[in-house]
Amino acid sequence: MQELQLKYGCNPNQKPSRVYMENGADLPITVLNGRPGYINLLDAFNGWQLVRELKRATGLPAATSFKHVSPAGAAIGLPLTDIERRIYWVDDLGDLTPLASAYARARGADRMSSFGDFISLSDPCDTATAKLIAREVSDGVIAPGYDEEALAILSAKKKGAYAVIQIDPSYEPDPVEKKQVFGVTFEQGRNELVIDDQLFANIVTKNKDLPQSARDDLAIALITLKYTQSNSVCYVKGGQAIGIGAGQQSRIHCTRLAGSKADNWYLRQSPQVLELPFLPGIKRADRDNAIDLYMGEDYMDVLADGRWQQIFSKRPEVFTAEEKRAWLDGNTGVSLGSDAFFPFGDNIERAFRSGVKYVAEPGGSVRDDNVIAACDAHDMVMAFTGIRLFHH
Repeated sequence: MQELQLKYGCNPNQKPSRVYMENGADLPITVLNGRPGYINLLDAFNGWQLVRELKRATGLPAATSFKHVSPAGAAIGLPLTDIERRIYWVDDLGDLTPLASAYARARGADRMSSFGDFISLSDPCDTATAKLIAREVSDGVIAPGYDEEALAILSAKKKGAYAVIQIDPSYEPDPVEKKQVFGVTFEQGRNELVIDDQLFANIVTKNKDLPQSARDDLAIALITLKYTQSNSVCYVKGGQAIGIGAGQQSRIHCTRLAGSKADNWYLRQSPQVLELPFLPGIKRADRDNAIDLYMGEDYMDVLADGRWQQIFSKRPEVFTAEEKRAWLDGNTGVSLGSDAFFPFGDNIERAFRSGVKYVAEPGGSVRDDNVIAACDAHDMVMAFTGIRLFHH
């Protein structure tokens, strides 16, 4: 198949729409079920590149949850803790395969943003992963293959309309890529940078203790940023992105946005949230929305009289700012990657409040000394990679 006709482009009024190989070759994908859209395919191709690189860097199965051409979450297939199984809503599924664990973590890091996602998997989709996907609100999935039962499960999703795409894992694009904007063709060499431990050799802080686990997390952060709309910042802990700030004009806003997501990920592990008395039959999305409101400043939207009765069997106590801060102080050892240099030390101060210990950024700002001093004040470890990772 050399081209695929699409229903429309980014919006319903943008017709006609198609994807095709300009050189006349066959497309590297096969649509096994459903009818993917224009944005679905943008998410699929970006997500596939991300998980392919994560797999190459770590040797473990990887998954990502994409929304609007940026990842909401990305992770490798490490085992889940009992608390992670609970906050990702998979504690009823029994033992998960490494690939299913990767998607549970990618989806679970920011469930609000992952609602209606497009999924990318580094390995052939197994039945355990398909069963997990089947219960979530999602538009489609791309993977290098599917086992027979997994394909049947996914093909039944969304009344048979769920998009299931198989990609040729051996496909490699041309080294020069092109796109058009306003009728003008842009051309550039593909970003083929390999992200590995060598990028973290230039440690510029007083503390130079960068363990391998932190190097792995920093690599996950930078690989994630490589396919995230810039400006972007990524917080990672234990092999998964826990907060991604994408597409902001100001870097401090990226850091704050990603930090607030990382904070929410950790707050969901607190007893106050784990023990929320939900009514039986509450839908997963409604439960996620209620948790997000309960942890935030608009908690009365779910705790006011007449409202809590629709969600909870009894009214939960307010999760006070002091209680939240005390709990967040327990989140430590977080890694932070930035796709470009930090221009001010305020980014470091904000990152520190979300448990960041390790930082990787390109360096090169006229205020590098200020940023390094901020890291030193908190005994952080920071490496200058010398590499910018803008993605548009």
